[in-house]
Amino acid sequence: MCGILGGNNHRWDYKKGIESMKHRGPDGTKVVKLEDFCLAFTRLAVIDLSDKGMQPMFSKDKQVAIVYNGEIYGYQKLRRQLERKGYHFSSTTDTEVILSAYLEYGEKFVTQIDGMFAIAIYDKREGKSGTVRLYRDRLGIKPLYYYYDGRNFGFSSELKGIANMCTDISLKIDNTAVYDYLNYIYIPEPKTLYQNTYKLQPAHRLEFDIHSRKVIKNGAYWKLEINGTRGAQRKQEDLICEVRELVKQSVKEQMIADVPVGVFLSGGVDSSIIAYESSQINPQLESFSIGFNEAPYNELDFARKLSDRYQIRRNEKIFNRNIFHENFANMKTWYDEPFADTSAFPTYLVSREARNKVVVVLTGDGSDEVFGGYARYGVLEEKEQKNGYDNILISKLYCRMRKDGKYDWKFLDGLNLYDRYMAPTLSGSDSKLRERLRIPRDYDKLWYFRKYYRKDLPAVTRMQYLDLKTYLPSDILTKVDRTSMAVSLESRVPFLDRRIVEFAFSLSQEDRCPAGEAKGLLKKAYEPVINKEILYRTKQGFAMPTEYFRRRMSVQEELLEKLWKV
Repeated sequence: MCGILGGNNHRWDYKKGIESMKHRGPDGTKVVKLEDFCLAFTRLAVIDLSDKGMQPMFSKDKQVAIVYNGEIYGYQKLRRQLERKGYHFSSTTDTEVILSAYLEYGEKFVTQIDGMFAIAIYDKREGKSGTVRLYRDRLGIKPLYYYYDGRNFGFSSELKGIANMCTDISLKIDNTAVYDYLNYIYIPEPKTLYQNTYKLQPAHRLEFDIHSRKVIKNGAYWKLEINGTRGAQRKQEDLICEVRELVKQSVKEQMIADVPVGVFLSGGVDSSIIAYESSQINPQLESFSIGFNEAPYNELDFARKLSDRYQIRRNEKIFNRNIFHENFANMKTWYDEPFADTSAFPTYLVSREARNKVVVVLTGDGSDEVFGGYARYGVLEEKEQKNGYDNILISKLYCRMRKDGKYDWKFLDGLNLYDRYMAPTLSGSDSKLRERLRIPRDYDKLWYFRKYYRKDLPAVTRMQYLDLKTYLPSDILTKVDRTSMAVSLESRVPFLDRRIVEFAFSLSQEDRCPAGEAKGLLKKAYEPVINKEILYRTKQGFAMPTEYFRRRMSVQEELLEKLWKV
């Protein structure tokens, strides 16, 4: 896990840019100025702690270079394949394997790898000058930002890298991004807070031609195939064996490191499964948990039950109002743009505590999106089946307040139902907000959800896919990456192994969630080893007490007012 940065403008301050991300890599920085491009790197040493793991890493003829953030799982197999083709390696890093795979397979190398990654490859062998190619992992676990104004091009692991690097450019706020944030609680991809500055989307590759100064390619390299059928289609016993083996193998691969590895243990289904599998590999496993003084938010008792059962070492910390206030201003430092998922605060605390003992942690993130774990899936499916006229949650889903304070009632289709459930209610009217930010009347505030809305899919599968493409990368994975890397902690997500994701979405909705049970297949698979009171209790979620905020306005408005003053 590291920080990467680069650009084509030699007036930019690459040292300042990379040092602004030193938290992502406290084990050394390096800036290499080439004839027509600059590459910079800050290192968190996880695999091959020697100097051989330092980047940028070059091919033997110095014509190709790589800077890379992340981890490739199972790369040893690919290394052996390349060795049979005549490649020799001087390090044990996955970085050198990626570089060699690119030299052997060209752009198709990305189909050979799985993991979490943001990769930049400089290739001098092509054309009058050369190219820079960017790749982001399939699910968006690792961040990758880029700046492009038609001539100047640069990339960075975090937005602050670009802001500090581009010393001769004044970044201007994109008001549509602010408007999107107020609707989504995050700025959806590919947008950022600033004009001409973007997030490379998950499963995408981008190519910049250095000579022409043009972005000549920007598109997806992977498409998830989805089973859109209804009804049970496979024997549950077979599915149980398969899912157990896939999770076990993913955890085994992601436990590999030359530094200590631990787990986050919330007491929920997902983290308990990861903790159990990890403990079977490392009997000295350290777990890290956060509790709350407010009983409705506290899950420590469940985390203790699992850790006691498997003799997993416990490390606990209580989150309180004082810790929240002490870290409130850090939201701006962590995210560089408005972000309003308040579970970032306890996530930062548990990351800080974990970093005292380990350098890598495994988390349970992604399981809800992959196996269908959110309770709202069942609620919204029922709404659609009843044509939206049930009174449950009616104030949240089916009515809109008019200027006179009365309600207009209207039926909402599946997309609007999803939007009303996911997008928090703002304190003011939408028309006033649009006017203040100068948003065009025809601007579609549902554009991000609409982009991935698949009406042809069954309701639960459709919402899982929407979450996988929007909520997961833009909120959940962003939250964990920034707060963990703020303390130089690498977080890994075994449930987002490519094989697990493709397996889960190859199943029918009923095979994935038998009898309508959220995450039913996964729970059934782990009944023999995880306490049933953990598996089948009401889903709680890792949330901070919202009463810590003022609450006279929405959380996202309060953060915007206090931190960003937009």
